[in-house]
Amino acid sequence: MARTFFVGGNFKLNGNKQSIKEIVERINKASIPQNVEVVLCPPAPYLDYAAGLVSKPQVSVGAQNAYYKAAGAFTGENSVEQIKDVGAKWVIIGHSERRTLFKETDEEVAEKTKFALDQGLGVILCIGETLEEKKAGVTLKVVETQLNAVIAQVKDWSNVVVAYEPVWAIGTGLAATPEDAQDIHASIRKYLSEKLGADVAEKTRILYGGSANGSNAVTFKDKKDVDGFLVGGASLKPEFVDIINSRN
Repeated sequence: MARTFFVGGNFKLNGNKQSIKEIVERINKASIPQNVEVVLCPPAPYLDYAAGLVSKPQVSVGAQNAYYKAAGAFTGENSVEQIKDVGAKWVIIGHSERRTLFKETDEEVAEKTKFALDQGLGVILCIGETLEEKKAGVTLKVVETQLNAVIAQVKDWSNVVVAYEPVWAIGTGLAATPEDAQDIHASIRKYLSEKLGADVAEKTRILYGGSANGSNAVTFKDKKDVDGFLVGGASLKPEFVDIINSRN
């Protein structure tokens, strides 16, 4: 079964109306294959604005975070219902920066994932190891532990996209080789098969999220378990179009 190629653009805490307009218009004008799904994730204040600018059917907008309560006295949090209300269809949950800088636990990530899915959003679920964990040789143990928390709460994975992001490769200029990424992705898919069944594992898209750019994206082209990318800094630049088109 061919899994639809998926490219997410995580703008992080960057951008303004002018720059986001330029990014979206660049995507709108670009030649993008029909068999690619693109999700643009600007900062929360610009979700509505970005969703209103998108004109291609294979392009949608996602949030960078969401809370596990629909509404209430939760100052500063993003509501799933409000994210949906402004036209966004996806949310990134468990990004390494949320885990490390804001101390989100595996259980909180799982709770957020379940709530977003239950309310009808697609979830880009981020997992990955730090440099210390990589050096200690516990990469698979780390990602399996992170997955286990979500597996315990989520039974329907049809709207989950897993993003493997080696934390040591984010913003450092370092990147896993395509062969390394394929090995880890294959191990993740094998683990999902053991826990959720072969059919779910085969259908679940697994993205690489470690410093993908316009130059290296094409080198992942023949890796059968790399189903796309979650892109950080490069999503703000013209080369993002090259990443989107790297399979064609």
